[in-house]
Amino acid sequence: MREKNDYLTIAHPLDPVYDEDSRILILGSFPSVKTREYGFFYGHPQNRFWPLMGVLFEEEVGSTPEEKKAFLLRHRIALYDAIYRCDIIGSSDASVKNVVPADLDEIVRLAKIHKVFCNGGTAYKYYQKYQAAQLRMEGVRLPSTSPANARYRMEDLVEAWSLILR
Repeated sequence: MREKNDYLTIAHPLDPVYDEDSRILILGSFPSVKTREYGFFYGHPQNRFWPLMGVLFEEEVGSTPEEKKAFLLRHRIALYDAIYRCDIIGSSDASVKNVVPADLDEIVRLAKIHKVFCNGGTAYKYYQKYQAAQLRMEGVRLPSTSPANARYRMEDLVEAWSLILR
């Protein structure tokens, strides 16, 4: 039986979302257990990413992965994570070790990415450490939409994340 604090080595199970018209890249850290089960980004029902996107763009996001992907592409947003593979306990960003960064070259090369936004401190930390210099783009740290970030109310997230609209 697996112990609660056993590390698992996990490779990223999702493909990045982007196309040639994408202008900004939003990076999370690594998919949570719920996201991995759901099969698409920010699959935890309490994560505020999708409700936040709906508020920012004043538009219904949709409920299926296909609708969410179409929403992102319509708004020229690329979406992925800073970490490709790591050892992790459950969904805990704090437990992450032995990081292999995600290869973001293709996204930046094929799309017209001009700004990278990081969803939370862990995404920012690993983007800055492994990818920012190579891509010649500083990341912008935004507060995490995770349910674990209870310090930020939705109104606070809307105010901080409105940067992506500029």
